[in-house]
Amino acid sequence: MLDRRKFLKMAAIAGCGIVTGNKLSGLVPLAGASETYDLVVAKGTGRPSSAITKAAIDAMGGIKRFISRGDIVVIKPNIAWDRLPEQAANTNPEVVATVVKLCFDAGARKVKVFDRSVNDPRRCYKQSGIADAVKSMGADVSFIDERRFKEVSIKGQVLKSWPLYMDVFEADKVINIPIAKHHALAKLTMSMKNWMGVMGGNRGRIHQRIGESLADVNMVIKPTLTVLDAIRILTANGPQGGNLKDVKRMDTVIVGRDSVGIDSYGATLFGMKGSDLSYVRAGAAARIGIMDISKLKIKTVHV
Repeated sequence: MLDRRKFLKMAAIAGCGIVTGNKLSGLVPLAGASETYDLVVAKGTGRPSSAITKAAIDAMGGIKRFISRGDIVVIKPNIAWDRLPEQAANTNPEVVATVVKLCFDAGARKVKVFDRSVNDPRRCYKQSGIADAVKSMGADVSFIDERRFKEVSIKGQVLKSWPLYMDVFEADKVINIPIAKHHALAKLTMSMKNWMGVMGGNRGRIHQRIGESLADVNMVIKPTLTVLDAIRILTANGPQGGNLKDVKRMDTVIVGRDSVGIDSYGATLFGMKGSDLSYVRAGAAARIGIMDISKLKIKTVHV
């Protein structure tokens, strides 16, 4: 009998429409929990990013609700740019490192961290602080291997198939850790757009219909958990940024499983609504998630 990872790999290569593993494995039941939430928003002005991140995940039921002993976990941050953490172009390294540590605390066998960088990946991984931070927690950090992209059937509104990174599909659990920031084309980039970092080929081809294209990709990649980094947000000149005047300190982390809902809430940090973003509208239309945050059960935690 094939193990789960081999099955997913074979299905992807064969062009079958597949989603990442959490849909098969489900969540660990919450023992004694009286209520659960769609989103948790943790805020902690002046508090360490690690404390804010842990508080958000704890309020969602704790990491053991999502990660089981022996899991191979893929963590996908934004490591696209040759920028320092203070410039808020990449995911906050302390947020990523905290999630890595929590996964190992839950018994994960391996935690893999990678991204398809836009600038030189060696500089991006180093300058972002992410490589050093997660290696210190025991994570397996790697650059993208072009041989690991395989054509996957999507059958979406715009994308019928696309080469996607197989490590995502072969993992037991997948955690998306984007940063919330301005984007010149998409207006904002958060969780749904962060999956461009596992797309092969010429990603510029999706720009003409970026909203529907991103929704299509999110139909086949369903993370176990999303942790939106809003410790610092980039308010202008994204996605690359560079000017500290464009950076706003928010000391906030948003956690949930509904990428549409998370991005809709994230838009409010910029004075916008989810409906202002084409990919959020497209995701809601495709029933990937809920755009109207008034319909979500949201818990705010002050750290």
